Amino acid sequence: MWAAGGRLSPMLAAGVVSSCVRVVRCNRRGKLPAGSVTLIPRRAHRVTQHGNTGKLERNGEAKKSVICLEGNIACGKTTCLNYFSETSNIEVLTEPISQWRNVRGHNPLGLMYQDPERWGITLQTYVQLTMLDRHLSPISAPVRMMERSIFSAKYIFVENLFRSGKMPEVDFAVLSEWFDWITTNIYLPVDLIVYLQATPEKCHERLKQRSREEEKVIPLEYLESIHQLYEDWLIKRTSSPLPAPVLVSGHSHPGSSLLWCN
Repeated sequence: MWAAGGRLSPMLAAGVVSSCVRVVRCNRRGKLPAGSVTLIPRRAHRVTQHGNTGKLERNGEAKKSVICLEGNIACGKTTCLNYFSETSNIEVLTEPISQWRNVRGHNPLGLMYQDPERWGITLQTYVQLTMLDRHLSPISAPVRMMERSIFSAKYIFVENLFRSGKMPEVDFAVLSEWFDWITTNIYLPVDLIVYLQATPEKCHERLKQRSREEEKVIPLEYLESIHQLYEDWLIKRTSSPLPAPVLVSGHSHPGSSLLWCN
């Protein structure tokens, strides 16, 4: 999906948009490509009432589409979103990193990377809150494209902290209870997941090039763990439930820039 120099190929970017629109339309007709996941019918957009699902739902707006862009750290999400932000009919929501860096003068993101055992639950509790706010905010365009989601926050990053032994079981249990309550009681529609698949080595190379302060301490092994969790979730489908169909874009499938995860 990338042109020389790491820039997004306009032709392939257009292909992503076209594929996304086709998938969302097919999903609403109940006809999806083999291997995709059928969603609950979309409802409203502003949390104000209990609907037929028994969950808090949004209302007051016409039907709009939500696409979540997923992938490892430094896999190219920001570059991709910057491209789509220039499209008038797509609303782009990036991760609220500035909020994670400054909570009333504190930097929980930086603290977590320095001492994940101590600060992991602090950051991830706030990540869960801010991502929930992203999902529930009113949509201003026909299509919303979000950088990651509340689902990957739990299934990838919280899970990684726990599996690596850097989050105590009690912290993991508390975060899991919060997540389960949110997803049980609040309707969070996602129409499509676009997975930017990249090797951990490539991500590590890009990470060093962009030189974000908090990321200087991230080793290759961490990116390998995140990559494996994404593969288990979105490709192998052996870990956590999928909230939407998955479209894969990346370098791991020679000869194909866009394909369905079967």
